[in-house]
Amino acid sequence: MADHIRPAGVFDTTYEQDIALNRTRTDKFLQYGGLIALLLIPLLTSRSFLGLDILPDYVVVTINTIAIFVIAAQGLNILIGYTGQISLGHAAFMAVGAYSGALLAKGFAIPIGESMLQIGPFSFWIALPLAALFTGLVGLLFGLPSLRVKGFYLAMATLAAQFIIPWIIEHPLQPYTNAPEILQGIPQPTIGPLVFARPIEMYYIIVPLSILLMLASRNIMRTRVGRAFISIRDNDLAAELLGINVFWYKLQSFFLSALYAGIAGALIAFERNAITTETFSLETSITLLAMLVIGGAGYPKAALFGVAFVRLLTDVIIPAIGPTFNSTLTALMPFVDGTNIGPSLQPIIFGVALVIFLIFEPRGLAYRWEVLRIAWKIRPFAN
Repeated sequence: MADHIRPAGVFDTTYEQDIALNRTRTDKFLQYGGLIALLLIPLLTSRSFLGLDILPDYVVVTINTIAIFVIAAQGLNILIGYTGQISLGHAAFMAVGAYSGALLAKGFAIPIGESMLQIGPFSFWIALPLAALFTGLVGLLFGLPSLRVKGFYLAMATLAAQFIIPWIIEHPLQPYTNAPEILQGIPQPTIGPLVFARPIEMYYIIVPLSILLMLASRNIMRTRVGRAFISIRDNDLAAELLGINVFWYKLQSFFLSALYAGIAGALIAFERNAITTETFSLETSITLLAMLVIGGAGYPKAALFGVAFVRLLTDVIIPAIGPTFNSTLTALMPFVDGTNIGPSLQPIIFGVALVIFLIFEPRGLAYRWEVLRIAWKIRPFAN
């Protein structure tokens, strides 16, 4: 009789089983099935070599954008969600990655006395990690104030990056960056004769890289460094009393966060083949912060849920209800020009959604997902 009783939950007998990403056959099926489905999506569009035209072409572009912003938001999650440090200049670090990656791929010359030092051009596979490392070093520089300040004052220190970095790009480095005008002609990634020139081809670089970086950040949290991050977030004074070098680990968090932002920025440059400083504005930094709040800072899937929700809201829901909202508003209040309010609909709904999450679901979508997932696993005994 006992052999026919379905056990509730998952029973682990070793530590390796307890921390495994795939703990059951269902987990393996869903994760591997999801990966296969992601790889097949571009093949279902009209621009694939199959020409099936089952999905619209913009689906690939949308997923590319989501994957890039997942990388950026995951970097912010390392800093805010895991280490408890605030940053309002994340988009500026994305700009560093974008322009450094583009310049390394194009090649540039630095005047040294009467001669010129030529740097590059490098292939995408070299330019991307170099740009990421350089951005991480810039993040270290702006993480230095975390030694003396925290909270609001640290937010103001990181906000300075959002003004200083674009100014440097647009003025001292203008001969190289062409800022604030568009920097074009960025070489595309290649593997032998294969050129990744279109979004459908860049998809197979961006999406796998996004998945790998999400898994990497999750595994970092299982290491000594990750546990130190969480200790600092919970109580930095207690962490210091336990022998943790708080300042050193804060700098590591800033480095990793900026490194992720640099990768995301470089991918934007290579995917769009053109960049401008307007892409990396303060609004982008605040949007990334909002994505993290909605997703649930401190949870591994926070970036994925937050970015997907915001992109779904701004790219699908708001454009769908916009015309109806304008016509309804004009019918109810003839003295109001609905066409003037329509363009403001996106920030209004976005702000309302953010407030709703802060009030009713402050832990974010990732927390709610974990609650539902655990309840499903321990059925039928879930409350």
